[in-house]
Amino acid sequence: MPLQIVRDDITKMKVDTIVNAANPQLKKGGGVCGAIFQAAGAKELQKACDEIGGCSIGQAVITDGFRLYAKHIIHTPGPIWRGGKYNEAAQLAACYFNSLHLAKDYQLHSIAIPLISTGIFGYPKDEALNIAVSTISEFLLVHEMDVYLVVFDKQSFHLSKKLFHSIHEYIDEHFVKDAGLKGNRREEAFILETLQEESIRSDYAIEKDRPLEGTSLVEYLNMLDETFSMRLLRMIDERRMTDVEAYTRANISRKLFSKIRTNHDYQPKKKTALAFAIALELSVAETNELLQSAGYTLSHSSKFDVIIEYFIIQRNFNIHEINEALFAFDQPLLGG
Repeated sequence: MPLQIVRDDITKMKVDTIVNAANPQLKKGGGVCGAIFQAAGAKELQKACDEIGGCSIGQAVITDGFRLYAKHIIHTPGPIWRGGKYNEAAQLAACYFNSLHLAKDYQLHSIAIPLISTGIFGYPKDEALNIAVSTISEFLLVHEMDVYLVVFDKQSFHLSKKLFHSIHEYIDEHFVKDAGLKGNRREEAFILETLQEESIRSDYAIEKDRPLEGTSLVEYLNMLDETFSMRLLRMIDERRMTDVEAYTRANISRKLFSKIRTNHDYQPKKKTALAFAIALELSVAETNELLQSAGYTLSHSSKFDVIIEYFIIQRNFNIHEINEALFAFDQPLLGG
């Protein structure tokens, strides 16, 4: 999965390089910076930083990782939040941009990055998250790299309140938890769920049973027996997308997509199949069509599925924004 949001200690990440939220003097500081110095070996790392001499806000420099699992440390000073009127957003985006490109220049294949400037520098966490994800995702549209956006705990991660409440309301309205329902509430939920599923199946059946214009009978019958791989590749072609566009927008690695393309009987994980549904901007009915070829379906008894359905109905197919929401609700992320 090219971009993952993980809750972990960045000093323990087993990647080619981690990013230090540094200060311009490249001195040992507090927070993430202090933890990285401590884990790497403060004396050795400070000596390497002193030899560099300093680094401007938004720029990036690199040192050895010393005692860390990571081979290298990329140091980038983030902006101090001053209300957003002093070019802080551009400076913060530059931190991610320059760190990623420095890693690419050193031919590094994996990188772990914290939410820069959200500690003592005071950058609002929801805005910082948006900048981080958008900058990283733009980089991954062109370059291949495994990127981990690392948050230390739930308090370090803030989805926008408006989006969080909107998703929460949709979950409350549509999520059916069997164990928590009794008597009439269980019966009402079952009826509602059945009607919704019948509506989806009906929409799907209309499209499924209608031969595509210009499709021969033999071709149409073959479509009914398609494997997941065959159906996915057909859908990609129908939308005139390239393979690279498809797997990049799905947050899928080129290696995994190669397996799917070469093995017509490949059995994907549900999160992988849904990632392609998002990349192809499928409707709910079309999503179920793709899922059924892999033996899955969307279900209102799964909070994960309900969140995905929410974004499909909203026509928001930005997979990284969806993953932010899934992370906030403690659900698996889309991709592979």
